[in-house]
Amino acid sequence: MRLPLPQFAVDNRHPHHIAEVIETATTQFLAQCLEPDDLNFPKMPPFGSWVKSIDEESGNKIYAVVTYVTTTPIDSIHRARALGLSLAELREQQPQIFAMLKTEFKAAIVGFEMPSVSGNGNSHQLGHSYQYLPPRPPQIHQSVYHCEAVEVINFTEKLDFLRTLLQVKDVPVESLVAASIREVYRLRQANRDWLVQVGRNLSILLKDDYDRLRYILSQIHW
Repeated sequence: MRLPLPQFAVDNRHPHHIAEVIETATTQFLAQCLEPDDLNFPKMPPFGSWVKSIDEESGNKIYAVVTYVTTTPIDSIHRARALGLSLAELREQQPQIFAMLKTEFKAAIVGFEMPSVSGNGNSHQLGHSYQYLPPRPPQIHQSVYHCEAVEVINFTEKLDFLRTLLQVKDVPVESLVAASIREVYRLRQANRDWLVQVGRNLSILLKDDYDRLRYILSQIHW
């Protein structure tokens, strides 16, 4: 039996609203992707992409980087099996398949932004960002969004988040760091000066591990 996440109709959902927190911890959270309204799989956030949620009590905006994505059956007892059908054939012959799967992702918390309220009461401006763990992670059932480009650009003016990513456990860290840098580099419209600063920062953080540094830099498109 399907137990869908409570959610608004797709027409009313913010286009960057992609998931909901289902497990939370000081350093990371697990989110389940919201189901599309058509016969399709939930859209996976890319590895190394930037997402955000909210600590509702403080109003802090929590920034995180996607570290792991998986699609599995909702029923944890029975595994999915190969059917030899294309997606179009699945939609026509086995449409129930799409209701039997869930897509989840883990995201490592890299910092937070405190809410900013101007003198005229406008709270939509970017607040001050901190590149260390927030006092609290987002709560269970908080919405998760893709970050806006301006938010990522503002947050990555400083590069302390690289140290946090290098300490993430149980993931291919070098690939994670490279993927997150590539995403920011794209959002910054190939700002080479920023990328040079990243290279210098990584060379300091990994001064005793040249092989790891070389492997990360080899995955970044200069």
